Amino acid sequence: MAQKDWKKMILQKVRMGFYVLTYPIMQLCVKQEEKEVLFLSDSREGYTGNFAFVKEEIERVGGYHITGIFKKNLKQKRKMRDRFLLVKSLARAKYVFVDDFYPIVYPISFKKGKKLIQLWHAMGAYKTVGYARMGKPGGPKGYNYTHRNYTGTIVSSESIRKDYARAFGIDIAKVHALGIPRTDIFFDQQYASSIRQQLYTKYSQLQGKKIITFAPTFRGNGQATAYYDFSLIDFAKIKEKFADKGYACIIKLHPFIKNRPDFSFQDDFYLDLSEEREINDLLFITDILITDYSSVIYEYSFFKKPVLFYVPDLEEYISSRDFFYDFEKYNYGVAVRTMDELLDGIENATVKEQKMKEFYDYFCSACDGKSTERVVQYFLNEE
Repeated sequence: MAQKDWKKMILQKVRMGFYVLTYPIMQLCVKQEEKEVLFLSDSREGYTGNFAFVKEEIERVGGYHITGIFKKNLKQKRKMRDRFLLVKSLARAKYVFVDDFYPIVYPISFKKGKKLIQLWHAMGAYKTVGYARMGKPGGPKGYNYTHRNYTGTIVSSESIRKDYARAFGIDIAKVHALGIPRTDIFFDQQYASSIRQQLYTKYSQLQGKKIITFAPTFRGNGQATAYYDFSLIDFAKIKEKFADKGYACIIKLHPFIKNRPDFSFQDDFYLDLSEEREINDLLFITDILITDYSSVIYEYSFFKKPVLFYVPDLEEYISSRDFFYDFEKYNYGVAVRTMDELLDGIENATVKEQKMKEFYDYFCSACDGKSTERVVQYFLNEE
């Protein structure tokens, strides 16, 4: 290993010094419990997404004690008392679930038998993450500990196991095509009917409208630098063309995006639901999805409805972030580069059925409405 890589490894341990130093001591004082489950996130405030489904299934199975420790974001500081509680909880739990980048756990040396399971929040394999970003801005440089100590992770299809093994720097044998728990709702007709009714009751201005959902991902290197360039889109033009034609538009920005456009969404056409942590429920009432490099394209493929890829900065995004596959592999809708093309795409939205089938079969084939049950059974019974 190169000298500079050793320095990076040492620096990573120094940054997490409190946890690296206190965990071995706590491990001697606190017994690991065989039925103890711990959920950890530095990007959500409670049991949402995959966490909610896995927790509910573990409770249904019964016999396990569950603890969750959450933070809204990485910048939020922990009090010293909370740091000790986290280390104690880590030492006690046999099963530790994370669903995103979680820096505390990477430089810690866990005893054999502890399960550190990554329930990655995004499905499919779209924009590169982890070690697949090697050499890109914001990507890892040289060797470090990040992601490498997962004992297992899940993916949405057999085809992309290799991509997650590469991204996390782990053996492909630790990557399991068990499906994505939160997609189970897409196969539940009773849930679909109920959530539509709830949303139309809560947001009555959407009732009877053809609903566009604008859901772009962030630009930047990660949570700390995330933003969206709102000069790329003209909200006034969209409203002008479609407000009187029976449309309504939901705005759902990525949770990392903190900047906001110089445009007011306080009217009957726009509804800003960016503060809603999960987007999946909104897809049940979405007729046309506008996105770019967001993994929501995988969830939306379950609905077989039109999607517009609004990508005016495609070349720039490829050079800075890039994809696991050529962009055309993902494009089961219509790619548009200008506002005029976007407006025309909304007006003439269609579905490319064969391309959509190819996309779904490659990226989503392990999702069948029973993913949560498989995930829990596999990891809680794994030796």
